[in-house]
Amino acid sequence: MNLHQFRFVQEAVRRNLNLTETARALHTSQPGVSKAIIELEEELGVEIFARHGKRLKRVTEPGEHVLKSIELIMREVGNLRRIGEQYSAQDSGTLSIATTHSQARYVLPQPVARLREAFPKVNVSLHQGSPDQVARMVLDEVAEIGIATESLNQYDDLVTLPCYEWQHMLVMPLSHPLASKEHITLEDLALEPLITYHPSFSGRTKVDQAFAAKHLHPRIALEAIDADVIKTYVRLGLGVGIVAEMAVKDDGSNSDLLTIPAGPLFGVNVARVAFKRSAYLRNFVYKFAELLSDKLSRDLIVKAMTGRLNDYEV
Repeated sequence: MNLHQFRFVQEAVRRNLNLTETARALHTSQPGVSKAIIELEEELGVEIFARHGKRLKRVTEPGEHVLKSIELIMREVGNLRRIGEQYSAQDSGTLSIATTHSQARYVLPQPVARLREAFPKVNVSLHQGSPDQVARMVLDEVAEIGIATESLNQYDDLVTLPCYEWQHMLVMPLSHPLASKEHITLEDLALEPLITYHPSFSGRTKVDQAFAAKHLHPRIALEAIDADVIKTYVRLGLGVGIVAEMAVKDDGSNSDLLTIPAGPLFGVNVARVAFKRSAYLRNFVYKFAELLSDKLSRDLIVKAMTGRLNDYEV
């Protein structure tokens, strides 16, 4: 058995058992892929795939176990390559980060800048997407580290750790009728048109849950993934905005808007960092995590990656 056979089996599963697509993705021939898989099955003494004629129909029960072993082997092969990269160029390379728009726009600029100061030969590749896309990019090794609020802790093959806590903020024009209220309630907000995040971004789930717990049905006038877009429409008078607190930092750019902490209404959110389980992390990946939060350290991440730490110990 060899690594080529393992790659062919993995890619066949990724391509929904379509050997033509598998061969195209691996730049080889369809007969070559089929032959290699059959040879592996013969050597193992089990059928990895059930067939109908020459077509693969499904993964067999023993095939599921074979796939898990192949996944472990290929992961360790990737780790071996990274070890070589680490020791041949310890202070250079590319750090690939998967994250959401809010994290990329408001949280990461300073940590990225500080990382570049510490490792001037390290390039940074920033990939933006939804929280689920962030998780998938880490799992697919497009990125070495993922940062998001939602979804990351729902994947068994990801190791995730709390990074920092944040709350939502209400954003409105200074002249808005609610601006004069000492305490704004969910009932008050349910009467207003609201401008906030798309349901899969920036803690929107907690906003929806808070209204639902009181059997309220808010009027969502506009949804967006970009807090700057939300603030733009708030300035136009379309409604009250609900944004992440990192999007309204006191830098003077929001002086025409009233910002009110909404943690008492919607609760606290936790941004998390994620790594692929058992992945080999280079020195500057640990350093970047430490720059993200004083809660994170190399020792803590190593313990989490080896299963000797959980959230309750953080």
